[in-house]
Amino acid sequence: MLTAIETTGTIEQNGKIVIDETFSVDAPTPVRVIVLFPEAEDVSENEWMLTASKNEAFDFLNDAEEDIYSLTDGKPLEQ
Repeated sequence: MLTAIETTGTIEQNGKIVIDETFSVDAPTPVRVIVLFPEAEDVSENEWMLTASKNEAFDFLNDAEEDIYSLTDGKPLEQ
């Protein structure tokens, strides 16, 4: 059985993690670590759209069989 403890820490310049607290356990003992950190910056909508447009999952949209509508279908939107 695993015990979960949430704490904070810092990733140092050399890439090592320093935890902000000590633990009362029989040491040494192996542990599992999950590291969560903020992304450097949010991805813009344009970047999402560009990535999606290059994704092979949407290649089927290039098939002529997918072109089931034309410019004469429906009614134009009134502004």
